[in-house]
Amino acid sequence: MEENKFKTNETEEQVEITVERKLIELYTLQQVDSKIDKIRIIRGELPLEVQDLEDEIAGMETRIEKYNEELDKFAKDIADYKNKIKEATALIKKYEEQQNNVRNNREYESLTKEIEYQSLDIQLCEKRINDCTKKSEMLKVSLEDTKARLEERKGDLELKKSELSSIVEETEKEEEELIARSKESEQLIEERLLTAYKRIRKNARNGLAVVKIERDACGGCFNKIPPQHQLDIRMHKKIIVCEYCGRILIDEDIVGMYNNN
Repeated sequence: MEENKFKTNETEEQVEITVERKLIELYTLQQVDSKIDKIRIIRGELPLEVQDLEDEIAGMETRIEKYNEELDKFAKDIADYKNKIKEATALIKKYEEQQNNVRNNREYESLTKEIEYQSLDIQLCEKRINDCTKKSEMLKVSLEDTKARLEERKGDLELKKSELSSIVEETEKEEEELIARSKESEQLIEERLLTAYKRIRKNARNGLAVVKIERDACGGCFNKIPPQHQLDIRMHKKIIVCEYCGRILIDEDIVGMYNNN
């Protein structure tokens, strides 16, 4: 009878150690995967920043191209208006000469009206030249400002690209080592638990599938954990999950065992 009791206690102890080991291995896997996540987040933000800068630069270059097109159009319009002024001035001179040879008042008045019309046309052209010149000057200011900002953004882009290249180079080897460690840890976890762990990680916003109790609450969703559940978690006799978020819960002892490994 005593021998059977001894065997039962030994079996219970073995189960306890086994569950405890599972929790340690799950937490170990979580720590490795979290480091991989961190590397990818840091590296993931930089390409987005590079892409944003490239898009901004492309937008500025398009804007500069349009500014130049508008400036060319203003220059052409000004040249056309100046030609019209020359033509109108020549016509006025012609009509004034013709006035000296008119035969009656009717012809004189007709020529006078033509001279007035050409004079008004000259005034209109001068006004439009003035408007085009003002708009052109304002456009040149915007163009120079955009060019200055473009050069600044190009400098920022070179720095970001250099930073990205440096981080990729620095973290690539570390990531490969961590991935290898993650795969090693996965080999120590039974398939059912590993599948559950991956499913929880996929659904968790921060990628945390295994969290410790902090101030009597789940370290993932921060909901309070009932005292009985906390006791079960500290016993290490079964895998306990948060009833709110589904994350696997561990206590400070498991973290300590992980740190001492």
